[in-house]
Amino acid sequence: MIKLSAVIITFNEEHNIERCLNSLKGIADEIIVVDSFSTDRTAGICKDAGVRFIEQKWLGYSAQKNLGNSLASYDYVLSIDADEALSEELKNSILAVKTSGFKGACSFNRMTNYCGKWIRHSGWYPDTKVRIFNKNTSVWQGALHETLTLDNTVIEHLSGDLLHYSYYTRDDHIRQIIKFTDIAALDYFKSGKKNSPVKLYGSPAAKFIRDYFINLGFLDGKAGFTICRLSAKATYLKYSKLKKLWRLEKS
Repeated sequence: MIKLSAVIITFNEEHNIERCLNSLKGIADEIIVVDSFSTDRTAGICKDAGVRFIEQKWLGYSAQKNLGNSLASYDYVLSIDADEALSEELKNSILAVKTSGFKGACSFNRMTNYCGKWIRHSGWYPDTKVRIFNKNTSVWQGALHETLTLDNTVIEHLSGDLLHYSYYTRDDHIRQIIKFTDIAALDYFKSGKKNSPVKLYGSPAAKFIRDYFINLGFLDGKAGFTICRLSAKATYLKYSKLKKLWRLEKS
C-alpha cells in the first residue's frame, strides 16, 4: 500500500482541527501541521493527537502549503484544510486507490456546511478539488484561492465528498469576505489589473444571477439567497478596493 502524508496549515483552528485530524485516522500515514503561531488551543490539540507540528510565521497561503509539502516524508500528499474532513465514502475511495496505486493526482467534490446547512447548489457544489498529488511534480501558486500546478499529471476523480465546515454564522462569512477581498484587490493591483464600471457593477450582478438562478441557489433556501447575495457583494468589494488602490497610486 502506498504511503500518504497529510498536510494542514492552521491559525486559531481549535473549533475545527480535531474533527479534521479524526477523519484522517487510518488514511494518512503521516500528518504534518504547519501553524502560524496560533493563540488558541490549536497547538495543544495537534500535539495531543501526535501529529508533526511545525510553527512558521505566515508566508502566504501557497508558500505555507508548499513548505508543508516539502516536509512530507512520502511522495504523495493529501492537502486538507483545518475546517475540512473526509466523508466515510471518500475515506474508502482513498484507501482503495492507496491499495491499487496512484495513477497521478486525485480530485474529489467538496460539499460545504453553511451555518448548519449543507449546500448543494449556489455555485458551491460540487466544487471539485485536486487534493492528492505527487509533491515532486506539483506546486501551489497564487495569493488567494491558491491553485495547484501539476506537471502533465493524470487526474483520477474519486467518489465521496470532502466535507467543508465553512462558516458557523453570517458574521463569520462577512469577516472572511472583508479579509479575502483585501487580499484579492492587492493581488490584482500588483499584477497591474485595471478596474472598469462593467467590472465594478456588472460583475456582481452577473455573479448573483449565475449563482442564484443558473446554479440553482434558490434550491438551497434562505441560506442559498444569503450565500449568493454575499458572493455578489464580495465581487463588488474586490473591484471597489482595487479602484481605491489605483486612486491612491495616482495621488
